[in-house]
Amino acid sequence: MVEVSVCIGSSCHLKGSYNVIQTIQQMIEEEKVHDKVEFKATLCMRQCSGNGVAVSVNGQPYSVSADAARDFFMTTILPLAK
Repeated sequence: MVEVSVCIGSSCHLKGSYNVIQTIQQMIEEEKVHDKVEFKATLCMRQCSGNGVAVSVNGQPYSVSADAARDFFMTTILPLAK
């Protein structure tokens, strides 16, 4: 099971966390890995220094922009879910 958390704290909200969440949810359904990915929103993850939204995959922190969320899913999350 791949654990994915997206920050919805105020800083990440302003950076586009809603769009990142929407994209990742859409990709989970498109790739039919909803049974292999535990996806949740969380409050501040103390990773606000990046230019993007704080995202954690199996405990590993990332900074993901809304524009890069699709590529991030394909290169980082999907290989772990297959």
